Amino acid sequence: MKLTLVLIATLYTVQLAGAEPLGVYNHGTVVRMRMGDCMFPRHGFVTALGGQPMQMPADVCPEYTLVSDKVVFVIVGSSSNQLIPLADVIDFRFHKRELVVRVDDAKHESKFNIKEMILRSEWDLIQKHITDQLNQPSQPAVAGNVASIGGRN
Repeated sequence: MKLTLVLIATLYTVQLAGAEPLGVYNHGTVVRMRMGDCMFPRHGFVTALGGQPMQMPADVCPEYTLVSDKVVFVIVGSSSNQLIPLADVIDFRFHKRELVVRVDDAKHESKFNIKEMILRSEWDLIQKHITDQLNQPSQPAVAGNVASIGGRN
């Protein structure tokens, strides 16, 4: 009997060691914050049967750009008091189609809706393109060049 219990305990331990534990956090940095419209959960089937949708109040909620090693997320809080400090490294994990965030080893977690996701490599290229466009001096059109193109001097 003891041998069976030891064997079961060993198999259980090996199985847990091979599986990734729930609640493992990833790390990311918040690089942007703006206030935008709140994203309310949609209940597709119920909403479709209900006819005209109810007008939701025009609340504003924080929208953050969270940069991790491989993915960049745009996340939206569910209320205006869900604030995350900029330039802080935060811990986050996925939970039921939401991003759960914990700041500075806080005991509680905040849930955010995922608005957008993009690969980090693509986001870096877009940011480089924007920076290049901003740094490139604009070339004004010269009126004298237009006259010489037509063959008149």
